[in-house]
Amino acid sequence: MRVVLGVSGASGAALALDCARALTRVGADVDLVVSPMAKRTLATEVGTGALADLCAMAARVHAQGDPGAEIASGSCPVAGMIVAPCSMRSLAAIAHGLDDGLLTRAAGVQLKERRPLILLAREAPLTLAHLDNMQAATRMGAVILPPVPAFYLRPQSLAEVTAQIAARAVDLLRLGPPLARAWSPANPPVNPCEGDTHD
Repeated sequence: MRVVLGVSGASGAALALDCARALTRVGADVDLVVSPMAKRTLATEVGTGALADLCAMAARVHAQGDPGAEIASGSCPVAGMIVAPCSMRSLAAIAHGLDDGLLTRAAGVQLKERRPLILLAREAPLTLAHLDNMQAATRMGAVILPPVPAFYLRPQSLAEVTAQIAARAVDLLRLGPPLARAWSPANPPVNPCEGDTHD
């Protein structure tokens, strides 16, 4: 079971590491492709050893500038792809079919082969161009998963936040039992047959 993990240069580099960990937990072999800007962001936000840690979790590491890599072809048997984080530049290239690097080419392959493509689009606030590109990617079959914290779980640390988001992304590939913590109501549900004073 192979999954492509693309890492672009948006802020949120910790999401890449957490996605790799979550994919490992479900037994997936990770095909990793990291953009040049992502390498810089990993070092800035996580630390100088972050790229090495990420590569150590991958079964295969592909160069961004290698158009002949296995994952550039639809004949490569992968279960899907996650881009974490996904910059607005990568989103735009994916939305408009600009296979200008291995990351965006591999994403385009998932779309043309009708495989899952999960984009952890990271930017705020959003321009109309960003929203239009999200719409275009969604129409083609991608899932836009902004890395929004699950506040209802009352996370105690940023690490908990990013781990939950990564687990959610992996769950969307439908590779096995869910990894993400599910919401659970704090109080017992109201019996609708007993009457309710609220609208």
